Amino acid sequence: MFESILLVDDEANARKGMTQFLQGLDYDVMTATNGKEGLELFKKESPDLVISDIRMPEMDGIELLESIKAEAPSAKVILLTAYGSVEDAVKAMKKGAFYYLTKPVNLEELEFLVRKAFSSYQLEEENRELKQELFRERYDQGRLIAHSPKMKELLKTVDKIAASNASVLIEGESGTGKELIARRIHDLSPRKQHPFIAVHCAALTETLLASELFGHEKGAFTGAADRKKGRFERADHGSLFLDEIGEITQDTQVKLLRVLQEGEFERVGGTKTIKVDVRLIAATNKTLLDEVQHQKFREDLYYRINVIYLKIPPLRDRKEDIPPLVDAFIRQYAALNAKKIHGIEKDAREALVQYDWPGNIRELKNIVERMIVLSSAGMLTLDQVPEDIRQGSPHVAGPLGNVALHGITKISDAEQELIRSALRETKGNKSNAAEKLGISRRTLYRKLEEYKIL
Repeated sequence: MFESILLVDDEANARKGMTQFLQGLDYDVMTATNGKEGLELFKKESPDLVISDIRMPEMDGIELLESIKAEAPSAKVILLTAYGSVEDAVKAMKKGAFYYLTKPVNLEELEFLVRKAFSSYQLEEENRELKQELFRERYDQGRLIAHSPKMKELLKTVDKIAASNASVLIEGESGTGKELIARRIHDLSPRKQHPFIAVHCAALTETLLASELFGHEKGAFTGAADRKKGRFERADHGSLFLDEIGEITQDTQVKLLRVLQEGEFERVGGTKTIKVDVRLIAATNKTLLDEVQHQKFREDLYYRINVIYLKIPPLRDRKEDIPPLVDAFIRQYAALNAKKIHGIEKDAREALVQYDWPGNIRELKNIVERMIVLSSAGMLTLDQVPEDIRQGSPHVAGPLGNVALHGITKISDAEQELIRSALRETKGNKSNAAEKLGISRRTLYRKLEEYKIL
């Protein structure tokens, strides 16, 4: 289901009628009265679908379509016009419109097209996930480098417990490699011939998470046009990895506990009991026991998932792993960017080793990639290491560049500054800001509310 639709139409009655109809289908609808207003709203709110009239003053629908596509090439736009000429239709489709409808709008056709756009969006997301999976298989396997005593000890434990069916809880700061550890557990287990299914819990609303985990029946809710298998069914006889499990709601915790206890569940909107055999591996960047003590996480579920506990040390506590990680990332990103980079000079390597890496391996990887992209050929040098790292100042590197956090000592303050920097750099575009921060849009909205950032 789309979270939001932007409706742009200068005719008040048409705008009102379509808004009421779409809201009746449980869509979140925002409206604009002209193309310029619509474009500003699109940049600010990043809706999932745009429905726009073509014939409007100042900026018409074709111009709005072109501007939206320049801003977000994958955006879905449905165009409407009272002048249903073949020329307009052909022009709209060539410019990248998802589809074209004539006015007065047939509401059944509109509903069909909105659902079709969603199905297309969902298919594109699945293809994107498949490409990411192929990328991980090509580049991430074997990325668990363990030269430090702490990581060697952790991997010994991982190898010991992999053959069991016990649930595993992995805790560690963001960017430490929790999913790689989960994949290693699966790959070394008797379940390795069966699926490893990952779910990033913080990226989904409660309703969507329930549908993702347990599936749904046709007609279970608006937009449920077909029966869908959930992640538990897809992971049958394999492993299910729940990342950011500390973010799920109390109601979802209850449902999850039942599956773990009974090994069975019903799809959303269904009555048939489905039995599964799944090994659960959960991860969080929080201290889950603290969440239990603050009554934010169920105690019974905590002990159900915490049969085996693994704590991944941050990169600052295992600096012996930094040089081999740097070498691995140089090989990876030199190949991806077709650069002839042979290695890194000693003083540059030492600067990377001395830095504390608050963003852990993810941050290190981003820095090495940045250095590769900005280099020409030969060896990476100290001059290519960001100045803040050379000086040892806290910062976060990556798509945002280098955001200095001088004088900041609290993680919450650093988080707020990073969010504000991302919003400034993207001129308030929340979807682009979330992408630059490496978090979901829903997580960004939650952080904005938490920190009262307008």
